[in-house]
Amino acid sequence: MTVNIAIVGRPNVGKSTLFNRLAGRKMAIVDDTPGVTRDRREAEGRLGDLSFRIVDTAGFENARADNLAGRMQAQTKRAIEQAAVALFVIDARTGLVPLDRELAATLRRSGLPTVLVANKCEGRAGEANLAETFALGLGAPIPLSAEHGDGLSLLYDALRPIVDAAEAKTPEDATPDSTTPDGAASDPPAAGASEAPLHLAVVGRPNVGKSTLINRLIGDERLVTGPEAGITRDAIAIDWSFRGRALRLFDTAGLRRRGRVDDRLEERAGADTVRAIRFAHVVVIVIDGTAGLEKQDLTIADQVIAEGRAPVLAVNKWDLLGARDAAVAGISHRLENSLSQVRGLRVVPLSALTGEGVDALLPEVMTIYDVWNRQVTTPRLNRWLAQMTDRQAPPSMHGRPIKIRYATQTKARPPTFLLFANRPEAVPETYVRYLANGLRDEFGFAGVPLRLTLRRSRNPYAATGPSSP
Repeated sequence: MTVNIAIVGRPNVGKSTLFNRLAGRKMAIVDDTPGVTRDRREAEGRLGDLSFRIVDTAGFENARADNLAGRMQAQTKRAIEQAAVALFVIDARTGLVPLDRELAATLRRSGLPTVLVANKCEGRAGEANLAETFALGLGAPIPLSAEHGDGLSLLYDALRPIVDAAEAKTPEDATPDSTTPDGAASDPPAAGASEAPLHLAVVGRPNVGKSTLINRLIGDERLVTGPEAGITRDAIAIDWSFRGRALRLFDTAGLRRRGRVDDRLEERAGADTVRAIRFAHVVVIVIDGTAGLEKQDLTIADQVIAEGRAPVLAVNKWDLLGARDAAVAGISHRLENSLSQVRGLRVVPLSALTGEGVDALLPEVMTIYDVWNRQVTTPRLNRWLAQMTDRQAPPSMHGRPIKIRYATQTKARPPTFLLFANRPEAVPETYVRYLANGLRDEFGFAGVPLRLTLRRSRNPYAATGPSSP
């Protein structure tokens, strides 16, 4: 089993920068603003020949349990409880502060093996403050620059015996927890790989209940939640399984209209959400049922469709609705008028807070994933095409007939079709929609985006060159 290493420290000491350095890529959002990280974020890390799982945590603060900082600190304490090693990061340039001493005392009481990392030591900066760190009772500090990669060999020497000892204590048959997170969005695995997880991103406007929904699904308070809007910043991935099917759930930051985004951190968080959408298989779009389907919800849905992902609409806060029939009718009407390109979009009313209707969500996710992967054989597709063109032929253009002679499905994920016509540029968009709707009805592609491309077919009577003598 992989050894867990928790990176802890007060806000703005460079924990996320060190996390990115050990992960080998920029996964966590990094900014000079204190308190950027709020949820625990995990990834596979390497340092030389050492392999481990690293956990980035929120900055340690002496906060009350009933506010946001307190809920973030509770997640940090859970990371410490589940870790085999802690990297306690301090800012060498500013020296020790009372919060450093308080966290050091917490780590000593826990008995967790701890490596003291004095960050921001590039160019011999902070060396004058290293002597006072011995007062923490955690041994000699490792002078390091997470931003520039200086001092990593010293960190390796400090971690090697601790990781070896932790691995020696771990039973060989131990299996990782089913809710272990892993990294940021990466390329989706190839179809057909039995071990490949289904990538499921949960997106929506701020404060619609995305994190609460994921916590409800996995049955654990894994993500920081609360009444404050915009709690989630990083796209947090959680490995999980449902009825024996491996899933990777992505919690994402809320997306607001671009005109309202005036904060650099929110802009970066939004970009992280867009990446999660791009590399997801299925995207659950969460809306606030008490507010109905708003324009920004439709904008998010359009983005999901443009990326070719399979969407499911989750209508949250269902427990707060009185006139439920009227709410469903209003949402269905808006979908029919505004998202006709995914006609038959699956809608799941639920309450992430109470759990009502949540059991229906993942079966719909599995169904739409299968539809998104569906392939139609070429003979069957061309029999359908002949029926469609016989029922309604393409309109003539300038007195010349348009003929669509052949169709084939070139790929799935999303279902993509290539149609050959004598005059592809003259085929009206309304006729393409007629064919797309026919595909949905005939082959069960309701609720997923379809790609139809027209290409000029070869004229069999065209001259192919000079005749032989």
